Amino acid sequence: MNVFTILCPTDFSECSLNAIEYAAKLGERYQARLILFHVPDKEDYLKLFSKNKEEQQFMSFAQTKLDSLVLEVQKESVHQGLKSCESVIQEGTVVDAIIDFANENNVDLIVMGTEGVNDFKKNYIGTRSSQIIEQAEQDVFIIPRKVFFKHPKKLVFATDYIEEDKLAVQKVVELARFYDSEIDIVHVGTKIRAIDKALHQTMVSEIQPFIHYEKVNYVLKSYRDEPGLGLESYLITAKGDILVTLSKKKSWFEQIFTQNLSKKMSYFINKPLFVIKKV
Repeated sequence: MNVFTILCPTDFSECSLNAIEYAAKLGERYQARLILFHVPDKEDYLKLFSKNKEEQQFMSFAQTKLDSLVLEVQKESVHQGLKSCESVIQEGTVVDAIIDFANENNVDLIVMGTEGVNDFKKNYIGTRSSQIIEQAEQDVFIIPRKVFFKHPKKLVFATDYIEEDKLAVQKVVELARFYDSEIDIVHVGTKIRAIDKALHQTMVSEIQPFIHYEKVNYVLKSYRDEPGLGLESYLITAKGDILVTLSKKKSWFEQIFTQNLSKKMSYFINKPLFVIKKV
């Protein structure tokens, strides 16, 4: 039986350290192998060291930092269920190195941080994070900089009730079971793409047989303009802890996160975002 494998890229920033905590805590529940992954950035290291330092010293510094993080994770999480923690340093461009390593090493989940609003581009999540989501074949869990791990009480699964959601929701249930979390399955309609209650109930009846979990709510919300703003509003009022969505062509995710939405969507950077890529 294959061991569930989590890849957690880190650049030693506060944001990436939060991601390591989430990766380790999830790894405890999945009984996973956790790989802390670092791609050296010479420009960053030149800010820390004088220019006459040898490249080998940069690598030695990075390895020492990684070894320290691995020991800390092992101390905190192995006795709680994490199978193992190890480190890998790989040169190259960050996004390509992460994608290639994940594909070559049977990674199941990529957990990474994003710097938040200052690093936001078209997708309102960090530039590298959005590229990873776009290119990765694996599920991706994005952790904002100021968000620290806590047991999620409620997962919000944003759905457009496409066929693949029937499989994706099973991953949501698996995650919810770990923490006895509530699941809100939410569809946000707009004036252009409105559905009535009868059609919504039909959609619900089609997905229900795939959900073997009691703590599930089915929610239909309408919003005048962008569905993303409606979801933001729902996350605030429903006190959702993690936003989960499926990333497939024509999926709800593609509508929300590839459009140039208002910066009022800043709420999204305050909640972890779990993007299901593999169903």
